[in-house]
Amino acid sequence: MTTRDFAGRRRLLRAAVLAGAGAATLPRFVAAQSDRPGLIGAKDIAEAGFVYGLPIVMNYAVMYEFAIDRGNPQFKAPFNQLWNDAQVFTWKDTAVVTPNSDTPYSLCWMDLRAEPMVLSVPTVDPKRYFSVQIVDGNTYNVGYIGSRTTGNAACSTVVAGPGWTGATPPGVQQVIRSTTQFALAVFRTQLFSPDDMPNVQAVQAGYKAQPLSAFLARPAPPPAPAITWPAINADLAKRRFFDYLDFVLPFNPPLPNEAEIRAQLASIGVGAGPAATAGGDSLLDRIEVDLGMWEGERKVEAAVTNAGVAMNGWRVTDIAGSPEAYNGDWLLRAAVAMAGIYANDTVEAAYPFTRTDADGNPIDCSKAKYTITFPSEQLPPVDAFWSVTMYDGKTQLLIENPINRYLVNAPMLPAMKRGADGSLTVYVQNQSPGPERESNWLPAPNGPVYLVMRLYWPKTQPPSLLPIGHGTWQPPPVVPVS
Repeated sequence: MTTRDFAGRRRLLRAAVLAGAGAATLPRFVAAQSDRPGLIGAKDIAEAGFVYGLPIVMNYAVMYEFAIDRGNPQFKAPFNQLWNDAQVFTWKDTAVVTPNSDTPYSLCWMDLRAEPMVLSVPTVDPKRYFSVQIVDGNTYNVGYIGSRTTGNAACSTVVAGPGWTGATPPGVQQVIRSTTQFALAVFRTQLFSPDDMPNVQAVQAGYKAQPLSAFLARPAPPPAPAITWPAINADLAKRRFFDYLDFVLPFNPPLPNEAEIRAQLASIGVGAGPAATAGGDSLLDRIEVDLGMWEGERKVEAAVTNAGVAMNGWRVTDIAGSPEAYNGDWLLRAAVAMAGIYANDTVEAAYPFTRTDADGNPIDCSKAKYTITFPSEQLPPVDAFWSVTMYDGKTQLLIENPINRYLVNAPMLPAMKRGADGSLTVYVQNQSPGPERESNWLPAPNGPVYLVMRLYWPKTQPPSLLPIGHGTWQPPPVVPVS
């Protein structure tokens, strides 16, 4: 995902939460000295807890910016209110790494404590792809609405929290259950061209989000208790990671496969209640936590680097998304969040990504120019559409450039030039390749590059990228040119 996919600073995600614990002051979670699990034990628990908790804290950071901190430039709307954006993401959107600039977004952060929410979508032109991804506070994809799953006809869906036990209400086509009390609905609506935006706005106007009681025209239940939300920013996330995890865990009831990691965290006072938060502020405390967090960060970064299957210099990870599919693989969940939080399930969208060229060297447009060539009749095989997006290799954010272009995609094909053999070549470089090639130019930073290909609703029949590692189609290599 990914979203503005998601303070007003370089992002709380990788550079903040993952910035290491270096000179961090001791978080208040550390258990009393007599209950300590010992130097090595506490270090190992902090490491495992960091890996487990990274997506949870990252999600809280985004939620705080988007739905809580009204003074934040990234603020969208309060809980249970739908926000529509009649534009795509640009270099100015910094809250979420690898933001998607393919589709205008609509977002709704949902507080499901008092009652479920009902999301309704209108009838959408069958030619236009759209999807509604439901992501919970654990960053699990718990359900979908849209072209692939429910079709383009109008429908209504209940999104319920973990404690709801009601029956499917009349007029509702499906119930999606979140594993957490707060969840996010990410609406993506395909944009065909800049002059297509009024049509996208018309679709967005038909999206609705309302409490179940309002949908059924019944009295609302008592509101959920007010919450004092702790502010989060880059520095705080770095220094007090486990304090944030301790705060969020009560809203994320433990799942059956979390018993072990929750017990380990409780032994150092995280998620164990107020009585477990008393503790010392010793050098030993800081060493244990710092070492564990540092090692956890290293493992997540390595997992991102090695994730998935190698294909012509690209890597493609099979993202199943659901709690059942992850099945307690906290490292994979953390790697997916770090690479691009709120990524879709692979069947909804596949994400080949790369930092290296065909020779295995880092892509660096301060040192070379590159091309990506799709042979004739070998464009990405999808049932919706595809794109290739350029990011700064250091920040994974979109890049300010003179032509305001952040990607090339399928709707742009009529304006792009083909080779005599029908092939399509994309020019990846810092400077314009010249007027005759500029329609195929993907402007790059004057330095390291991170490329992400998105295949929306990838085909399942050959030629196909699926199943990952065994499909008949692969992304073409990034080739350095003189």
